[in-house]
Amino acid sequence: MSKKLWEGSKQFKESSHLHAYKQWLSTNKGLEFKNYQELWQWSVTNVEDFWESIWHYFKVISHQPYSKVLSSHKMPNCKWFEGATINYAEHLFRKAKDNETAIIFGNESGVNQEISWLELKTKVASLATYLKSVGVTKGDRVVAFLPNIPEATIAFLAVNAIGAIWSSTSPDFGAESVVDRFAQIEPKVLIAVDGYQYNGKPYDKSNIVKNIVESLPTLKKVLVLPYLNENALNNFPGHYENINTIFKTVSGTLTFEPVDFNHPIWVLYSSGTTGLPKAIVHSHGGILLEHLKYMAFHNDVHEGERYFWFSTTGWMMWNFVQAAFLMGAAVVLYDGSPTYPSFNKLWQFSDDVKINHFGTSAPYLVACMKKGLSPKADFDLSSIRSISSTGAPLPPEAFDYVYSNIKDDVWLCSMAGGTDVCTAFVGGVTEYAVHSGEIQCRALGVSLYAYDDNGNPVQDELGEMVIDKPMPSMPIYFWNDTENKRYNASYFEHYPGKWRHGDFIKINSETNGLIIYGRSDATLNRHGIRIGTSEIYRAVNKIKAVEDSLIVNLELDEGKHYMPLFVKMRNDAELTDDIKTQINAQLKKEYSPRHVPDEIILVDDIPYTISGKKMEAPIKKILLGMPLEKSINFDSMRNPKSVEFFIEFAKKI
Repeated sequence: MSKKLWEGSKQFKESSHLHAYKQWLSTNKGLEFKNYQELWQWSVTNVEDFWESIWHYFKVISHQPYSKVLSSHKMPNCKWFEGATINYAEHLFRKAKDNETAIIFGNESGVNQEISWLELKTKVASLATYLKSVGVTKGDRVVAFLPNIPEATIAFLAVNAIGAIWSSTSPDFGAESVVDRFAQIEPKVLIAVDGYQYNGKPYDKSNIVKNIVESLPTLKKVLVLPYLNENALNNFPGHYENINTIFKTVSGTLTFEPVDFNHPIWVLYSSGTTGLPKAIVHSHGGILLEHLKYMAFHNDVHEGERYFWFSTTGWMMWNFVQAAFLMGAAVVLYDGSPTYPSFNKLWQFSDDVKINHFGTSAPYLVACMKKGLSPKADFDLSSIRSISSTGAPLPPEAFDYVYSNIKDDVWLCSMAGGTDVCTAFVGGVTEYAVHSGEIQCRALGVSLYAYDDNGNPVQDELGEMVIDKPMPSMPIYFWNDTENKRYNASYFEHYPGKWRHGDFIKINSETNGLIIYGRSDATLNRHGIRIGTSEIYRAVNKIKAVEDSLIVNLELDEGKHYMPLFVKMRNDAELTDDIKTQINAQLKKEYSPRHVPDEIILVDDIPYTISGKKMEAPIKKILLGMPLEKSINFDSMRNPKSVEFFIEFAKKI
């Protein structure tokens, strides 16, 4: 039995978008559902009917009608709503009210700024007009090297409005990593900052920008935002333009270019831990329908609310956040470190700007827990009605921590999805209770199951996450991927015709909730038993002296295995024999002797990607002796020096 932590009131449930949608289905389609599980089952059994209902329920603006909802169920070659012409940005502005707030922005320097819908509309029109004047047309690529600031949102909206294709990275990426991404798609315009501040320190990126420009020969224009230094343009060549000058001098009327439903909206990138990152292309229409569905029915975002997610422009959650505009909500942006000048910075920020939906990563909540913070004792937090978490499995202890130390009356929406679909496959739902350690539901329209080794759906046991029917927001293709070879290899080789996502999950037959156990490509196959890495981290997180950890299992010659656990200690702690005993005892107590590592090893730091994911698979490749250039991409890392230890350690194995 999983522990029930919270359930919404009758009023909470009946005022939800989901409740209104069920009433609409009853009135307009004659469909009645006793509970969410029945509604979900209908949505994945009747795929075309469900997605067509989303189209009609949200009154999608289409400049041409569609001929058919879905061409085929065969993935990845199916087409959605062929013939329809739409524009994503047109829908983002549909609920705009000139004098109301569209964007709230804060940074670690204490800046709090509000931008009205009128100002947003004016600046988007200005930039869109400029881009068209320099020859940017439908299908051209515009790329950005920007922090999570209003100008990034403005730039995206302008690019999207004219039917061009957007792509972005955050300025903490190195030049090589940026070029690895952008060179693939041959952009016409680059929009960049001169630098940024993080943890109270300035980072001048002027030379990085120049290096990027030199490596992108297709660029026709470079726009610079003086963000770190107001005189930054003095350090750039004369043909680089100040984007603030464009906002001041170029005027225009905001119009929206209708594009085919399956026209590219943006290019996102896989983590790129080895080789070139996969350039993942989504469609205007697929993203629109998916974001309407998820923001309404799984985040329950309402008009006039304030929606926040701590992110960077290099993570798909930044793209996802823009969808709050679809609901008529204001988007809350934050630039800087979440723990500077204090670990409580984001909770203070939430109070200051009255956030209603607070989104973050699981590692952040775990870090607050291990730090012993009690935000509810220090802050009001009354405006927050949901806390969302993604990026890694959220352990049960962190669920408990949210309710005991952050807010006892809050909807905790743990969710999991990916860059691959720019949404969540599994997440929150207003009808269900929150149970410790469980994601509440499979999202509507997501035909998701746990498969055993024989390819059979299972419940109440560990299995591969598999989606057996198409979703509109699945990629339309990977850029420059001849005959969809990389696309097929990424998702469809293991179970032909079915999407294998690469996560281990368990579906609870009693609650219909789910538990994510980590990436299956970093599986700990210990004496024939599959172990999710999240199980290890959950147990180790309970040892207060340990700040962070990483586990791998190495398959060696003659059928031997070696499973080391690497731990980073808190500043005031040492890795003693007593601590090692505590770790092993905790793993044995909570799971089994198979979970106990062969060795516990002290490291100075745990390797992470820039987007905040532990690099288990690349470290495993290094320790198995694979060539370094085929094991890891240092430019995709937040802390590349952390790998030095593992390179040396590999020589001893």
